[in-house]
Amino acid sequence: MRQLYATLLLAFCCAPLAALYGQSTTRQFSAKKYTIRGYMRDSLSTESLIGATLYNRSDMLGTSSNQYGFYSLTLPEGWVDLVYSYVGYATQEHSFMLDRDTVLDVTMVGSLALEEVVVTARKSDRIQDRTQMSALSVPIAQVKAAPALLGEVDVLKVLQLMPGIQSGGEGSSGLYVRGGGPDQNLILLDGVPVYNASHLFGFFSVFNADAINNIELLKGGFPARHGGRVSSVIDISMKEGNIQQFHGEGSIGVVASRLTLEGPILKDRSSFIVSARRTYVDLLARPFIAAANTGSSQEITPGYYFYDINAKINHRISANDRIYLSAYMGDDKFYVESEDKDDDYYVTQSKSDMGLTWGNITGAFRWNHIFTNQLFGNTTLTYSRYRMDIYMKQWEKNSYENTEQYFGMDYLSGIEDWSGRVAFDYMPSPNHYIRFGGVFTHHTFNPGAIGVKATIDEMIPSFDFGGEKTRTQEYSLYAEDDVRLSDYLKVNGGLRWSAFGVRGKFYHALQPRLSARYLLTDELSVKAAYSRMAQYVHLLTNSNLGMPTDLWVPTTDVLRPQRSNQVAAGLACNFRSEYELSLESYYKTMSNVIEYKEGASVFDVHSQWEDKVLQGEGRSYGVEFFAQKKTGSITGWIGYTLSWSDRQFDALNNGKRFSYKYDRRHDVSVAVMKKFGKRVEASGTWVFGSGSCATIPVGIFNVIDPIYPSEEIGTGQVSVTEYSERNAYRMEPYHRLDLSVSLIKKKQLYERRWIFGVFNAYNRRNPYFVSVEKNSRYSYMPVDYYSSVLQQYDSGEQTRYRYRQVSLFPIIPSVSYQFKF
Repeated sequence: MRQLYATLLLAFCCAPLAALYGQSTTRQFSAKKYTIRGYMRDSLSTESLIGATLYNRSDMLGTSSNQYGFYSLTLPEGWVDLVYSYVGYATQEHSFMLDRDTVLDVTMVGSLALEEVVVTARKSDRIQDRTQMSALSVPIAQVKAAPALLGEVDVLKVLQLMPGIQSGGEGSSGLYVRGGGPDQNLILLDGVPVYNASHLFGFFSVFNADAINNIELLKGGFPARHGGRVSSVIDISMKEGNIQQFHGEGSIGVVASRLTLEGPILKDRSSFIVSARRTYVDLLARPFIAAANTGSSQEITPGYYFYDINAKINHRISANDRIYLSAYMGDDKFYVESEDKDDDYYVTQSKSDMGLTWGNITGAFRWNHIFTNQLFGNTTLTYSRYRMDIYMKQWEKNSYENTEQYFGMDYLSGIEDWSGRVAFDYMPSPNHYIRFGGVFTHHTFNPGAIGVKATIDEMIPSFDFGGEKTRTQEYSLYAEDDVRLSDYLKVNGGLRWSAFGVRGKFYHALQPRLSARYLLTDELSVKAAYSRMAQYVHLLTNSNLGMPTDLWVPTTDVLRPQRSNQVAAGLACNFRSEYELSLESYYKTMSNVIEYKEGASVFDVHSQWEDKVLQGEGRSYGVEFFAQKKTGSITGWIGYTLSWSDRQFDALNNGKRFSYKYDRRHDVSVAVMKKFGKRVEASGTWVFGSGSCATIPVGIFNVIDPIYPSEEIGTGQVSVTEYSERNAYRMEPYHRLDLSVSLIKKKQLYERRWIFGVFNAYNRRNPYFVSVEKNSRYSYMPVDYYSSVLQQYDSGEQTRYRYRQVSLFPIIPSVSYQFKF
């Protein structure tokens, strides 16, 4: 029955699109038409150019390439003047008589291969011509050029510099988009969801910029092909590997090194790319730790490291078929190892190993097939797994008594997905770009369980307790059409249906999507969009760090799906063919957002996780301004956000609305990259944000202990802390300047760069959190946020406390060495 319902729904979605197409074609003259199709690629790297455009100069009809670089344009028979363009690349023109279907693959020359040519955006690249709004893309060159913490290039930290996007805290790579939470972002790596995108407790992301080809972030105006989260979609595409020549690049930095190799397997048919990164602080520290343990009967070895590996192979089977196989694997490990030796004869020896590990594994197999000149299909099979393990192991051996004992305990949680997706791009005419397809995902959730294993003489007890695995199924179907209704009006309309099956319960949702743009002048357009989203997976978190202990949990028969409705409107223009400017306003409502109950703990295995959470409502609205320059010797952007975001839960804050933790009234970012000839490049970023919200203690008093009461002063009493309303206070504003200078030298066989950077250049002590401590001085302090006095009355005596702002990062210099061959 469900399959029949899904089939009828897809037919319902496609019917109006087909009808619209039929009406448009009957209005056109009956001349013969032919299709030009092919791929657009970089001339040096042979990478696909995603979103590259072409148009026919005579009638200004055109199209753009999809995420595999494929394009298809159907035009009437006759002479055509095709203009191919892409930001940062030299424009190409091809003129010929179109009297048959034509295959035309285009390789475009990028700015790195040009000497004195100034590359600018042409008419077809302009932001005011696109239907899509609330979308951001950053060239990889700008990502690599931006200053980075400890010299580690970070894709997500660059996205934090965009309007409408905030970080989770000082140095964190977390993303909070238009008032949404971290679980409301769908982060895709080659189409595969990545459930934990952070290394080092959130300070670095898992994405290696050397392995990335393209980044796109959608924060509103979602087309029907995207779904599964209610706040944003971050689509990251890996490189495919150079199909003609062998190349490599790498970096040696303060905390990590990385290496990328790519090249042909069969020239012009198949290629590979492998990229790896690892920290080595643990390796460098071992000699010093060993020296500190010299002469001691107990050896203690702490350490931490992370690594990640990206790999991809693609092969062209025929002119119409291509397959891709990509994979990612990454892990973090924090550990403390110790060994005790009781005496010189080592009669009794004991060893212990405890720590925390977490990481992702993803894999994707893709098959591209060109069914006709106008129909492109992609079939994808994916696997994604995130797992966290807190472990403790202890061994003890007594050689005199010939006994051994072992005790081990693990706390495991995670999520595992198997998924299949079929997607089609149909381009019947320049006035229509139709996309439709479906997705099926099988989820396995492990919300947290403790396993214990012990060996004591002959006894080997072993048992598990805690949360049970939950298996669910998620379905979705979609159809959309990007249709040009007139020379001024263009609309993207679509419908997405999604469903979720769990414990005999079946949820489903229809999600209409609509975006439109209207050209006011040749340089200025007005845009508007509406999108409804549904989300069936949730993240339980009570940490500000994006810790790996956060738990992914499903919608259940108790916990309802999250839903959102968002409307947006704005203006977009392209100034002097170099500058993109946009001004947008938005309003978003969210229902069934989740939060821990007061006092609930992730490690409480005596109760089900569903009993620890609440569901409530959320709201976010604001205005965003963005100006960006992507080409030339000076590039960069300026962004400003004015926003409000709040939450409401019946069982929190007495049922009253409160500001969201990351509600930030004003947010400003400035990024500038400058090339000084061929040998020197410099960049700088400056950010400012209103203070983060905080819930603070406002009073401490003693009450009689209900379990061990006593009438004696000082005994039988417990201290109780009274807190302010939730997020009622704000910390000081946050601002920071980062700088970077690159010294470049091209050798005969390779290119090298020395990169010198400074994080927090003017040593701003930005607030990370606020602690409460006793005031050592009894003298009067001004009553403001950071020096307020908490009153504690104990037997008539007054104890004074004060708030202390804790900062994390001072000024941090860095240096790294990069090479490319």
